[in-house]
Amino acid sequence: MSHDPHSAEPVVSLRLEGELTIYRAVELKQALFDLLKRATHVELDLSGVTEIDTCGVQLLIALKQQAVALHRELRLVGHTPCVVEAFGLLDLTAYFGDPLLAQTEPRGAAR
Repeated sequence: MSHDPHSAEPVVSLRLEGELTIYRAVELKQALFDLLKRATHVELDLSGVTEIDTCGVQLLIALKQQAVALHRELRLVGHTPCVVEAFGLLDLTAYFGDPLLAQTEPRGAAR
């Protein structure tokens, strides 16, 4: 699925913040599914995700499946290192089809 830049349909972008774990997945699920019902092109910005577990990954998989079923476009952008690591460990990098451009710490940042 790709977004036609000449389409009149706007891209709805949502930035997720904090943990994407079992503790928040239930809270986020309905809101994210409702967003997919209303918008044709959805972009989830993961640059604020500080932690992700299998429940968070399952939520993203379910969203992707729902997007396909509804003929919607769902793009994941701003993958943090924890998201990249989780996708890699679970061999899901190709599943979502989005470029994994992990954020890196600025040069000189203390660890």
